[in-house]
Amino acid sequence: MCLERRRRPVNIVKRRCAVTVETIFCDFRFLNLAGASFSLLCKTAFSMPKTSSDTLWDLAAAEVRRRESEDGYAERNMAVERTVFLMGSKAGGKTSILFRCLDRDEPSKPTLALEYTFGRRARGHNIPKDIAHIWELGGGTALSDLVQIPITSANLKFLSVILVVDLSKPNDLWGTTEKLLQTTQAHLEKTFSGAQKAQAAKPAANHPSSIPSAARVLPTDYPDKELISPFPVPLLIIGSKYDVFQDFDSDKKKLIAQMLRFVAHSYAASLIFTSIKSVSLMSKTKTYFSHLAFDLDRVKTVSTDLTKPLIIPAGSDSFSQIGSPCTTDVDIISLHAKNPKDLWKKICERVFPQESIREQQDLKDPAKDPQYKEPQIDAMRAQKDQELEQYKRNAAKTWQGMHLET
Repeated sequence: MCLERRRRPVNIVKRRCAVTVETIFCDFRFLNLAGASFSLLCKTAFSMPKTSSDTLWDLAAAEVRRRESEDGYAERNMAVERTVFLMGSKAGGKTSILFRCLDRDEPSKPTLALEYTFGRRARGHNIPKDIAHIWELGGGTALSDLVQIPITSANLKFLSVILVVDLSKPNDLWGTTEKLLQTTQAHLEKTFSGAQKAQAAKPAANHPSSIPSAARVLPTDYPDKELISPFPVPLLIIGSKYDVFQDFDSDKKKLIAQMLRFVAHSYAASLIFTSIKSVSLMSKTKTYFSHLAFDLDRVKTVSTDLTKPLIIPAGSDSFSQIGSPCTTDVDIISLHAKNPKDLWKKICERVFPQESIREQQDLKDPAKDPQYKEPQIDAMRAQKDQELEQYKRNAAKTWQGMHLET
C-alpha cells in the first residue's frame, strides 16, 4: 500500500509531462532554451515549488526569466572596455588635453608617431573598473596611414574618435580635418565590411551578428537627417587653443566657427572649443571625453554664439542655423562648387591658403623631423654620414688611380 501511494503521484506527474511536452518543444526557439535538454528542464521544473495551477510551461517560463535575470546581473557587473582614437593637428595640444581629461598632472611631450595609454574608472564597490584604451596619433596628417593599428574589428563596437584641430592655425584647419577624417572613415568602412564578411562565413551565420553596421542609425527626428553622412562611429571635434583664437579678427572667427559647425553637423559629430588655460572649458571638454571613454552623461549645454566658445552636442545644430559662409572677400558664384562641402573647402582655401599639403611634401624624411630628435643618436648618425662621404671620396681616388695605371 505504501508503494502504491508513492507511485500514484509520479504517474500523475508523468501524465502532465505527456500533455505539455509537445507545447514546450514547439516554443523552445522562443524561450532560447535550445542548449538545455528536456530532461534537464523537467528536472529543474520538478525541483521548484509548485502550486496546483502550475503547468510545465509556467515553470519553464519562470526558469527562462531566472536565467535572464542572472545574465543581466552578470553583465551589469562586468568591466567594459572602450577604445578612443585621438588624432588632429600637429602640435595642436592633443596630449595636454588628454592628460587633463585623465587627471594626470605631468608635462606633455611631443607624440612619437602613435602612442598608447589607458584610463580606468570605478562604477561601484566590488565591481571591476571600466577601462578606456586610448590611442594618440602624432605628426598631423603625415602619419595618417597608422590609423589601421588602433582601429580593428575587435574594438568596433565600443570605438569612438576625437579630432583635435588647432584654432590658432587657420591655414591648416581644412587640410588636416579633411585628410584625417577621410582616411579614418575609409579604414573604418573597410574594417566594418571585413568583420561582417568574416561573421557571415561562420557556421552560426544564421544567428544575429554582433558586428554593427558601418552606417550609424540616427533618430528619426535628427536635424537634416537626409542631407548628412554620419561618421561610422561617434565623433567629437575639439577646437584647441581658443585663448589665441579669441583674439582673431571677428570675420575670420565667424568663418572658422561656421566651417567647423558645417563639418561637425555633416558627420553627426559633437563640437566644442576649448583651451587648457580655461578651467571651465576644460571641465566641459572632460565631460565629453568621459562620455566617449566611460559612457557617462555628457554636458547638455548648447552654445552656438559665434562670439563665444562653441559647445554643440551632436543633433543640436542644423544647416539652416549655420547659414551660408560669412565672407565678403570671396565671390561664391565664381567658385563653381559641386556641393556645399566643396563650397566650404574652396572658400577656406581662398581665405586661408592651406599649409598641410606643402608641409607634408617638405618633410620627405621623417628622420629630419625635429619632433623626433634624439641628440646622441643624431650625433652618431651625423658622424657615420661623414665617414661614409670620406669613404666615397677615398674610393673614387683609388678607382681613378687604377684607371690611370691601366
